[in-house]
Amino acid sequence: MPLKQELETQGNWLFRYRSFLPIIVLALGLGVFIQNVLLKNDNDCSLFFEMLCLAVSILGLIIRVYTVGFTPHNTSGRNTKAGQVADELNTTGIYSTTRNPLYLGNFFMWLGLAMFTENLWFVISFVFFYWVYYERIVFAEEQFLERKFGEQYTKWADKVPVFIPNLYLFRNTHLSFSLKKVLLKEKKRTFCHVSDFYCF
Repeated sequence: MPLKQELETQGNWLFRYRSFLPIIVLALGLGVFIQNVLLKNDNDCSLFFEMLCLAVSILGLIIRVYTVGFTPHNTSGRNTKAGQVADELNTTGIYSTTRNPLYLGNFFMWLGLAMFTENLWFVISFVFFYWVYYERIVFAEEQFLERKFGEQYTKWADKVPVFIPNLYLFRNTHLSFSLKKVLLKEKKRTFCHVSDFYCF
């Protein structure tokens, strides 16, 4: 199988089972956290550091809420078992600054939790794992978008960064913010993430 096709296949598979990533991070993070507690006499991290970890995760949640609230129906990762879904290409709003704002939000949400372990090597390992994991998902999604939207997609992708936002490129969207959509799509994720912090 050609490498390009293999990466796309891996990306589609990882996307389908992407909900297992939080479970892996939580299990490993709890293991590292418990080990730190057992090995350290003073195992309570400062309130400032706890608030910093929480702030990083809240930043990720804000990014996700903003993204979901301003996106049209059948876009932004709500795909089905039958495959990718995208009725139109998101190119305005936050999508004019980064091609993957939802994954950027996910990164900060889980980075805050990883930081809570107070283990630098775990944080570094998480960043590397996240990069490899989502690199393939993004690759598969972009193959789909390029096939469906052609030149419209390539023109947008040529100027908008894949992950790190370029705020100078921001273009306002014609859509209105939908709180109802946010509540429907993000309430479960938010509850799960709050529960994860409670575990620590």
